[in-house]
Amino acid sequence: MGIQQLSINTIRTLAMDVVEAAGCGHPGAPMSLAPVAYTLWTKQLNYDPRHPSWPTRDRFVLSAGHASMLLYATLHLAGVRRADDSDKLAITLEDIRNFRQWGSPCAGHPEYGAAAGIETTTGPLGQGVGNSVGMAIAARWRAAQFNRPGFDLFDHNVYAICSDGDMMEGLSNEVASLAGHLRLSNLCWIYDDNQITIEGNTSLAFSENVAARFEALRWHVIAVGDANDIEAIERALAQFNDVDDRPTLIVVRSQIGWGSPNKQGSPKAHGAALGEDEVRLTKAAYGWPEDETFLVPEGVREHFDEQIGRPGAKNHARWTTQFAEYQEAFPELAARWQCMIDGRLPENWDAEIPEFESDAKGLASRVSSGGVLRSIAQNVPWLLGGSADLAPSTMTLLDFEGAGTFEAENYAGRNFHFGVREHAMAAVLNGMALSGLRPYGATFLVFSDYARGALRLSALMGLPVIYVFTHDSIGVGEDGPTHQPIEHVAALRAIPNMITLRPGDANEAAELWREVMARDDHPVSLILSRQNLPTLDRTQLSSAKGARRGAYVLTDAPNGNPQVILIGTGSELSTCLTAYQRLSDDGIAARVVSMPSWELFEEQDKAYRNSVLPPEITARVAVEAACEQGWSKYIGLQGRFIGMRSFGASAPFAELLKRFGMTPDDVVDAAKSLI
Repeated sequence: MGIQQLSINTIRTLAMDVVEAAGCGHPGAPMSLAPVAYTLWTKQLNYDPRHPSWPTRDRFVLSAGHASMLLYATLHLAGVRRADDSDKLAITLEDIRNFRQWGSPCAGHPEYGAAAGIETTTGPLGQGVGNSVGMAIAARWRAAQFNRPGFDLFDHNVYAICSDGDMMEGLSNEVASLAGHLRLSNLCWIYDDNQITIEGNTSLAFSENVAARFEALRWHVIAVGDANDIEAIERALAQFNDVDDRPTLIVVRSQIGWGSPNKQGSPKAHGAALGEDEVRLTKAAYGWPEDETFLVPEGVREHFDEQIGRPGAKNHARWTTQFAEYQEAFPELAARWQCMIDGRLPENWDAEIPEFESDAKGLASRVSSGGVLRSIAQNVPWLLGGSADLAPSTMTLLDFEGAGTFEAENYAGRNFHFGVREHAMAAVLNGMALSGLRPYGATFLVFSDYARGALRLSALMGLPVIYVFTHDSIGVGEDGPTHQPIEHVAALRAIPNMITLRPGDANEAAELWREVMARDDHPVSLILSRQNLPTLDRTQLSSAKGARRGAYVLTDAPNGNPQVILIGTGSELSTCLTAYQRLSDDGIAARVVSMPSWELFEEQDKAYRNSVLPPEITARVAVEAACEQGWSKYIGLQGRFIGMRSFGASAPFAELLKRFGMTPDDVVDAAKSLI
């Protein structure tokens, strides 16, 4: 067989062998899509395998993450090196042999950070294509911001392979609609139309005309009738190169488990090992040595190097030379680019953060947070984002001169209109963060449920995405229980690696934004109020800087030996302060602890945590207009929780506080009951 077919069959047989060795996995899709991956990588991608972190490389996203061996085999054969600039392979043959085993970068589904070349974590269907839209947006924004006449250096293309399952998930339609609206012509999805799911043929639940749907979404659609037709795939990719006013969908008809005499085109090839006998039969059908396992024939790696390695190295070297010339011509822009790509913050980025004067009327934390956001964004040009059609309510619009709106006619804008698409917004933000930008997205807290799949992946990948969730409690008032979050703060706190922040006044909001920007390995959820919160008098209370430690003593008993500790977050912090004063008037020594972030508090050493919440003081009252889940860690079995134990209701906020028992008097009564 020729070297092209030999290379394709190497991908196929590696996929069969590793799934057989692991006893689990998905061999069918890599077997059918091997010609597609081969053609894309050897004929189309602008990619330097020896420098996989080259910032303007083309991106390849395997949204069909269950086909992970398609990616791992391709990265190995392409000779992709580790991101540390060593000459070691990112994916070795030994790594492949240990597919799905502890310590191997070849996990069951691709995991960002496990190896160079894995551009994002995929597996939950729809997320990968969502990220690809964010990557394409980031490429267009970077080009609009940094390209100059004679220096077209900062754009690139984004390719994603997606499955029938991706197409069924609503997320893919949300992001496809947005991509078509924005005319992202640097985006190409390759749809593996194999018409097979775990349960059987897709006709069991899926009968729409996908091509027609995408044409209606303003995509250019190309059909390839056979995944084995390399020339047809090349022609389709050439068409993509020529289209400059819309994204492209290439619909590729394939047979899952191609070559398997008894399982091709069957659900049996989808999510389980083929079986030893079937593997031998399939290898025979390929003209492959039946008894060989993990075979990479002589000449295959060299062929990949000739097709992508050497051309990629030349393109990268040319880009590096041109960038050096760019640095000479535009030193300030080049320095800004490097700062952004390195993940650093500009000097004096926080110089404009306001300090808020004490004010009994105060500000809603969505308002104070919005002011801080705008002050930072003026000094951090790659801090950008938008909302799910709620910018006037979430206060996240960047309204200073030059901010602009990101749209098809202006890719340099920093305000994004995601529409009523919370899940798409979050998935797109992940793709933007993976491209070196610092994105934020906003909606009402109750609608964080709609984005949860992407929120979880932000945390799993450790991406510095900023989520702004406003209207955080029954303080929403008359809008009623459909819009009043109850369990949502607890749900966000339950996500590992997610930092939740619920500031109690404007100066806490400012300090927490400082903490947000200083971190580059966690997503954060800012939980903000609709209603005004008093801006506390810091001459009489502790500095708001304590908020950055997650919890701090806001005010204490005169002798430093409280009988009871009141713990408040967000809008309930002022409730605790009022209760503290009433307890003091009754001769009861109390301490008020502001606790805007459990996660930041848990990062502190034990001595600090015990100084804030002394273990010997068991009389504790926590006050939060949300559900109780998790609070027992801080109040213990003897403590009291003042909060919500049901859904809310439609009524003015003050009335709701009385009805649900969250007034200062309720806090005082609870405190006295513990003494």
